[in-house]
Amino acid sequence: MEEKRAKKEEVIETEIQMGTVHPAALEPYRVRFFVEDEIIKDAEITVGVNHRGVERIMEGLPVEKANALTEKICGICSNSHVWNSVRTAEKGLEVDVPDRAVYIRVIMGELERLHSHFLYLAHGCEVLGHETFSMRVFYMRETIMELLSMIGGNRVQYGCAIIGGVRPRCELDENRIQRLIDGMNKTEEALTNFADRFLHDTMVMSRITGVGVLPQEQAIKLAVSGPTLRATGVKSDLRTGMYEYENFDYDLITQPDGDVKSNLLMRVLESFESIKIIRQAVKNLPSGSISNRSWEMFDCDIIESHIEVPRGDLYDSFAIEDGRIRSCLIRTPSLANIGAMQYACIGDSITDGQLCIVQCDPCFTCTDRAVEIIQLDKNDKKIMRK
Repeated sequence: MEEKRAKKEEVIETEIQMGTVHPAALEPYRVRFFVEDEIIKDAEITVGVNHRGVERIMEGLPVEKANALTEKICGICSNSHVWNSVRTAEKGLEVDVPDRAVYIRVIMGELERLHSHFLYLAHGCEVLGHETFSMRVFYMRETIMELLSMIGGNRVQYGCAIIGGVRPRCELDENRIQRLIDGMNKTEEALTNFADRFLHDTMVMSRITGVGVLPQEQAIKLAVSGPTLRATGVKSDLRTGMYEYENFDYDLITQPDGDVKSNLLMRVLESFESIKIIRQAVKNLPSGSISNRSWEMFDCDIIESHIEVPRGDLYDSFAIEDGRIRSCLIRTPSLANIGAMQYACIGDSITDGQLCIVQCDPCFTCTDRAVEIIQLDKNDKKIMRK
């Protein structure tokens, strides 16, 4: 009888794989869920399918050509990559950027934040199975894409920032300024209507509240950044330390619960702040040149730059030798954020597993970088590298 009871109470663990191609995933990756009675007990996320060795390709390229290459890292946040790469070179070469160019860079950065957040919201609604909300957000995003194309010339990879300023085609005349003002008015109205409908949908709220919880202490431990970190209540935004944002007034948004609901609300509320920043930039746009080409190239030791991009902390570093890039390293925020999602999905139903993964707004193309894995002993000392 005891043997029969033991067999009856035995729990069988099942492994369920999603990917590398999955209908709810915009990019290829693999997730392994280890499930007991349809509850996720552990998870493993594997990336690397998109790895193209960008840092290795940049090695030895002329600085300005290498800066342009960084746009190819990601189609969603291409402006962010070239901005930080250019910013790194400007820091090492001590290049002064005209105020007008700084404001245009901020406008492009916040437009890209809007289009990225809207893509996240649309994708999140798609994973929720709510196609109507998903299409509403894609419709809102189209206005932003048109504005990005108007300034940069492309819907993707706009080529805006160059060392010393922005490209001539990115200059803002009265017509473009008016289109930006109209676009922000249209976007704010549409976003307000969406938020009202979304937050008052009881079925959606019940599905996302308390799901995929990432505790604040765990988020800090795992080096999470950006809206995913702020969704746990941590007030951390690198824009507060960037000289480009010194003259702008905006609120630092946080949410308390670290769940899917908090992450979705973060993107909605931050979008309103981006609209506010763009309006200020347009209203107070300085006069003068948009480019300083009087700088000179010289050798630099390793230069570092951090900026706040739609998903969090983007880090670039490289040295300059004979006008060429050396020792390039790019660290994107999704690497840590995706790793944290392995923790966030534990304890949730398998039906919510994919929702828990995508709540951090993962960008796997950005994520596929060279990584050093270090094993630590109990005293946090390195004992092995892989």
